[in-house]
Amino acid sequence: MPTTRAVAKSGADGAERAAEPLVTFYRLIPEARLPQRADRSAGGMLPVRALRYCAPVTTASAFGWYVFPPIDFALKWDGADIVWTYKDAGEWYPLGAAQFPDFSRYFDKHAPKDVKSFSPPFIGAGTKPANVQLWSGLIARTVPGWSLLVRPPANLPRSRGYDLYEGIIETDRWFGPLLTNLRLARTDSPVEIRRDYPLLQVQPIPREVYANETLNRFEIVEKLADFTAADWQRYRETVVGPNVDPHRRRGAYAVKARRRAKRAAGPGA
Repeated sequence: MPTTRAVAKSGADGAERAAEPLVTFYRLIPEARLPQRADRSAGGMLPVRALRYCAPVTTASAFGWYVFPPIDFALKWDGADIVWTYKDAGEWYPLGAAQFPDFSRYFDKHAPKDVKSFSPPFIGAGTKPANVQLWSGLIARTVPGWSLLVRPPANLPRSRGYDLYEGIIETDRWFGPLLTNLRLARTDSPVEIRRDYPLLQVQPIPREVYANETLNRFEIVEKLADFTAADWQRYRETVVGPNVDPHRRRGAYAVKARRRAKRAAGPGA
């Protein structure tokens, strides 16, 4: 279960460290599903072979949290204008900017006086054709120096009716709606988005990881003739050795990766 309370834990060196949550999710829309840890099996969608032996796939699948739409709804684009509807609405509405049903009244009931009438819109048409901005019903707050990469769920089947943009939000500074933007990919037929299926996967990343100073630190080896003896030795250990070992066990990479993760987590993890 998620926790919102900091707990002091003892590290390997005996020093106490504060187990402050890396990210805290705030639910504003009561009907919104709570985020949940992403699943290494990608919601049961991965083949058994990949789940057992492919650590790169399962690690990527489990990295972050799933975020769901707060309601079942549908969009339709005729090439110029977008209309939308939602569960039990009974009709289609032109999409400008729309509040989640009954949310503005709920927000004003709980908000301080000077914040009333500032409830975030749930959905709105973008400035470019076929673009839609959508609010998850959540706010996310990360510890200082950390951001959230907002992206489509890793290794889950995706709708052919729309494409999601990816974005990095500095959620240690931005205490506002956790948004995403999508682009409708077909015309004249409804694109349905369901509340019971993850819309997003949000992944925590330190800001220094995507800073220019970090990303400019790369090197390219242009041809095999430039491989060093150390490069060839690493290749032997990674590729040649396992393939000539008659006792090689299937999934050795995954086993080693799990062992490393267990050691890094420490005793009792």
